[in-house]
Amino acid sequence: MAYPATRSEPIVDTLHGVAVADPYRWLEDEKAPEVQAWMKAQDAFTRDWLAKAPGRDTLARRFRELFYVDSISAPVRYGNRFFYARTHKDKEKAIVYWREGEHGAEKVLLDPNTWSKDGTVSLGVWVPSWDGRKVAFAQRPNAADEAVLHVLDVDTGTWSQVDVIEGGKYATPKWTPDNKAFYYEWLPVDPSIPVDQRPGYTEVRFHTLGTDPKKDTVVHPRLGDPTTFLFSDLSRDGKYLFAYVVRGWSENDVYWKRVGEKDFRLLAKGDGAKYQVVAWKDQFYVLTDEGAPRQRIFRLSPSKPERAAWKEIVPEDPVAALENMTLVGGHLSLEYMRDAASELRVATLEGKTVRTVQLPGVGAASNLVGQEDQDEAFFLFSSFTTPRQVYKTSVSGGKSELWAKVELPADTERYTVSQVFYPSKDGTKVPLFLVHLKGLKRDGERPTLLYGYGGFNVSMQPAFRASILPWLDAGGIYAVANLRGGGEYGKAWHEAGRLHRKQNVFDDFHAAAEYLVREKYTQASRLAIHGGSNGGLLVGAAMTQRPELYGAVVCSVPLLDMVRYHQFGSGRTWILEYGTADKPEDFRFLHAYSPYHAVKAGVRYPPMLMMSADHDDRVDPLHARKFVAAVQNAQGPSGQALLRIEANAGHTGADQVAKAIESSADMFAFLFQTFGMTGPAGGATAEAR
Repeated sequence: MAYPATRSEPIVDTLHGVAVADPYRWLEDEKAPEVQAWMKAQDAFTRDWLAKAPGRDTLARRFRELFYVDSISAPVRYGNRFFYARTHKDKEKAIVYWREGEHGAEKVLLDPNTWSKDGTVSLGVWVPSWDGRKVAFAQRPNAADEAVLHVLDVDTGTWSQVDVIEGGKYATPKWTPDNKAFYYEWLPVDPSIPVDQRPGYTEVRFHTLGTDPKKDTVVHPRLGDPTTFLFSDLSRDGKYLFAYVVRGWSENDVYWKRVGEKDFRLLAKGDGAKYQVVAWKDQFYVLTDEGAPRQRIFRLSPSKPERAAWKEIVPEDPVAALENMTLVGGHLSLEYMRDAASELRVATLEGKTVRTVQLPGVGAASNLVGQEDQDEAFFLFSSFTTPRQVYKTSVSGGKSELWAKVELPADTERYTVSQVFYPSKDGTKVPLFLVHLKGLKRDGERPTLLYGYGGFNVSMQPAFRASILPWLDAGGIYAVANLRGGGEYGKAWHEAGRLHRKQNVFDDFHAAAEYLVREKYTQASRLAIHGGSNGGLLVGAAMTQRPELYGAVVCSVPLLDMVRYHQFGSGRTWILEYGTADKPEDFRFLHAYSPYHAVKAGVRYPPMLMMSADHDDRVDPLHARKFVAAVQNAQGPSGQALLRIEANAGHTGADQVAKAIESSADMFAFLFQTFGMTGPAGGATAEAR
């Protein structure tokens, strides 16, 4: 591996009495000509290597068959108009449509395929007004988080030239009942504000259609704390406005006021607890993990908002974790998770369970999609072996029917799914999903791809992933571990993988790998691991802590320098999840597992493909650059550490199908080459050698 040369510098900081080397700090400055040249050379080297990988073209052809598909989202109704998104076999991006009535003529509303010649401008959030005559939506250059809000007239398709609002990175418009204005979160676009300080400048503003956005009223001022988020919500009747002050992913405060009043008042102070409020007919419904790690629901009157007057209407379930609450068709729609799989329940506004929605199987379902005063609702369902389906249901009657489904050129009946539970280092039982061809021999030789995340209260559910089908068809096993740090079992599961307990997440992952080897699914040399973002940190820590346990690593848009992460991108908003090296007690455990600082010369690390994005404004790509440099120079040309950089893409990647095909083909070509696997031709099976 004749990598482009990477110089190192003798930079050493002393933090809390500890010498911390940082030889590749120069790679933090992305705008520097030397860094730009290094990035181009590394990316070119990687793409040349991947292009020569046997079977890559076959994989790309198969992904074209799987990714270019017709599909439709669950529709949402505003007034008598239905809005939904479609993907098309011949389009790169999804298109948003609308109809007058459920069966009216389909009309194009938003087509991001036409917004730029190179496809680099993406559609972000889009929110119709309550009468369905206007839509506020966000444009995102380079599929980044930064966004500009626009407003269009649905009947004419005309974009307003006045209602153009920059600073929409965190904005989700909340329309007033008269459809003439909306509240939104605004972030100043000012290059003089340090990037890591920007979240603290968020304001809640009020915009009236047809007026200059620069004169919008500030409804809630900036907090000035870059470790927090500020969000807003408005009741359906427009009477109550809420402000959420969110600290990390474990707690938030809720403030409220009657629209027209001057000041917000405190409803709930999140001292280690989260709160979500839905207002309907002068009642507040509060979902919280306060005193209930798997969450419960209270009801209260805004005329008596004091905590002592709250009435518990949905107690904590002894087993299932309550993930989400919506109000649809005069009922509470409750999304539970039982051993990482979805369960939907419908309850009265008094909290009495009416029914459990019948799902097609064990998988991942959305909560009901609908309006508070409409009986008709929709929900999504998929599983590892079931492509996405849309169901229509009656909230009051309970009858459900298949409304739309994705048709794929694949026989998913050939695959089987199982769930096992394995012990982690400290004895904690951790769930693990396994997907593979039916009748696959368990001989310890199966190439296996283990995926994990383990953070931010995010749950890994058994949803469909078309990208894994060629892997399965080639005789591979796909495994998903539900690690601590996620939300699969509620607050306690998240807390067990947060801050100074973060090592539990890595121990859970190592234990999953050991289980797969012990139970003769695979062996270490044929076990690949994959993770992105916080999951990129996971696999970076896994390969540096236990390099002998893994045979290949795919690390995507990661954070890996845990000593300096909080100084870049959105890093300061994650301090309550990870801690900060500015504090001695946090520094000790951050430095102990920081993958960048754990790289050691002379250690044989598993082959690694690093997948980065050049416009990632959430996790700064400097993490990927510095880590690749460290691993390359630690091993020399005998090791394998490849850096692939997606152009014109943000943290979640480019939203063009063609780029997703190329990315997936490169990832699996790397794995197939590493393990000596034969790629599948079409849907046919090709056993691993």
